[in-house]
Amino acid sequence: MLANIEDGIIHLFHGSKSGLKSKIRPSSREFCDFGKGFYMGTERTQPLTLICNYPNATIYELRLDSTGLRIKDIPLGLDWAMFVAFNRGRLTKELAPDLYAKYSDYKNDVDVFRGYIANDRMFVVLDRFFDGDITDVALVRSLSALKLGIQYVAITQKACDAISVENEEILTQEQKSLLISKSEENRQMGISLANEICRSYRREGKYFDELVNQ
Repeated sequence: MLANIEDGIIHLFHGSKSGLKSKIRPSSREFCDFGKGFYMGTERTQPLTLICNYPNATIYELRLDSTGLRIKDIPLGLDWAMFVAFNRGRLTKELAPDLYAKYSDYKNDVDVFRGYIANDRMFVVLDRFFDGDITDVALVRSLSALKLGIQYVAITQKACDAISVENEEILTQEQKSLLISKSEENRQMGISLANEICRSYRREGKYFDELVNQ
C-alpha cells in the first residue's frame, strides 16, 4: 500500500557509528533491510546494539516532517522477508528474475519505506530461512513471536531533507558495555527460537530455494 502523508511530524531515532558529519543523505551501506537509505527507528533502543562496538557511537533524536512524502508500508510476513532477501543480495536476478523484478519495482515513486526491523534476534532466524534450514511457515510463525520494532527508511534526498536533528548523545563506555551484553543476549534468544521453530515446523511449508524456483 502506498500512502501519501499530507501533514504530521514523526519523532524517530538514528544510531551512527561515528556521528553525522555532513548533510543527511540516503547513503547507508548497500545490503540493508530495505536497501540503501537513511535508517530511523521508532524506539531509542533499536539502533543502539548496532553501534555499541564503535568508539564514537552516537544516538540521535530526529524529527521527520512527513508532509508530501510518499511512504510505502511493508507489512510483516513472507513478502517482508523476501524483500529483505532481495535487499541483502540473497535474491538475485539470476536466481529468480520475476521476483527480482517485482522487488526492484518497490522503489518506484517512493520516498520512505516503513516496516519492521530485522533486529538482533531476527537476524538468526532470517539467515536460517535463507540458508534452507527452516521453511516459510516456520519463518512467518517466528515473526509473530518476536517483538520487532518499526523502522522508517528515507530512500530519496527529498525525504532526507525533511529530517532534522533534535538531540544527539555520544554513548559512554558503560552504556556501550551494557549494550554489547544485551546484543549477545538477543542473538542467543534468536538461536534458541530458531531451534525450537525448526523442530516444530520442519515438515510444513516451503524452503527458500523452492520459493524462488517455483
